[in-house]
Amino acid sequence: MKIVGFVQRPENARVFYQEVLGLRFLSEDQFALEFDANGMLLRVANVSSVPGFAPAPFTILGWEVPDVKDVVRGLRGKGVEFERFYGMTQDELGIWTSPGGARVAWFKDPDGNVLSVTER
Repeated sequence: MKIVGFVQRPENARVFYQEVLGLRFLSEDQFALEFDANGMLLRVANVSSVPGFAPAPFTILGWEVPDVKDVVRGLRGKGVEFERFYGMTQDELGIWTSPGGARVAWFKDPDGNVLSVTER
């Protein structure tokens, strides 16, 4: 299975996805960066030549994690800022608990793509 994301600054994206998120870098060409996301291929397309491209205002990539608080703390320690959304009750770390009990926190990559971590 392949997961796709989009970036305008691949050099910043590589550092973020590899060093901050800890994904194993696989390859890079003029079209995309590729990472191993725990056995799944994450292909981050280079859209730097697309005029007017803007990141989606919603989550484009998310990861299920065993302990969302631990992951959020770890990412915050690497400088990641977590998003807060108007009308959503989020705890001190920015984690929202859904009506079904899932706990979710959102953050952005260097290009402004919204990413998430979820504990079910």
